[in-house]
Amino acid sequence: MVRVAIITGYGINTDYESEEVFRLAGADPHRVHINDFISQKDSLENYEILMIPGGFSFGDHLGSGRVLANKFRYNLRDEVSKFIEEDKLIIGICNGFQVLVKMGILPALNNLYYTQTVTLTGNQSGQFESRWVTVQPVENSPCIWTKGMSSPLDVPVRHGEGRFVVESVDTLAQLWDRGLIVFTYYPKTYPNNPNGSIDGIAGICNESGLIFGMMPHPECHFIPQHHPQWVRQDNPHITGLIIFENAVKYARKRL
Repeated sequence: MVRVAIITGYGINTDYESEEVFRLAGADPHRVHINDFISQKDSLENYEILMIPGGFSFGDHLGSGRVLANKFRYNLRDEVSKFIEEDKLIIGICNGFQVLVKMGILPALNNLYYTQTVTLTGNQSGQFESRWVTVQPVENSPCIWTKGMSSPLDVPVRHGEGRFVVESVDTLAQLWDRGLIVFTYYPKTYPNNPNGSIDGIAGICNESGLIFGMMPHPECHFIPQHHPQWVRQDNPHITGLIIFENAVKYARKRL
């Protein structure tokens, strides 16, 4: 059985949804407080997939995801590095995405981990954004998590610091040239692009396609009935569940 570590603690609040979607995808999910890894009560070696869910870790003090990113960077760097070297899967959603980029785990251009080249900062609207939006998969992406996806996906967003920005024009060009853009908001304009992300970028992956992060919440739309308009949708069966099924299928083949 594919074992999934779902990080909990310090304000993370979508861990139960994350646990359920991985269970439906055929995995064996475990909610693990990050301190259990730091104290070595548990170990990342026991898992094939690591998920950092959404929420407001440490109250977003010092910037969304910054404190939790530092707890990983300074307490679990060797363990996370080994996890990556063993070609295991990592996903960060919303606050988890913020953690991954601020750790320098995404996008890790040229496999330079722990070097930050992008970030997620305050919404261009200047306010917290909570609504359903549509994202479009980018088909040339190597992302394992979105393999085979081509149709738009409706997902909820709820964040105050989700605007994706890059350190340079060259960084943005590399993300596109290497297919590391996984999802874009569709359309790319406000309010569907709720935060003003450059090029409408909603999610990215690393060059192996094994590490993936996105701001919207596919773990909160894994059955049709989650959608507020599900009875009126043309295809209500397109949900975020496929993202987690793809990961579990990949990990199962490696057991």
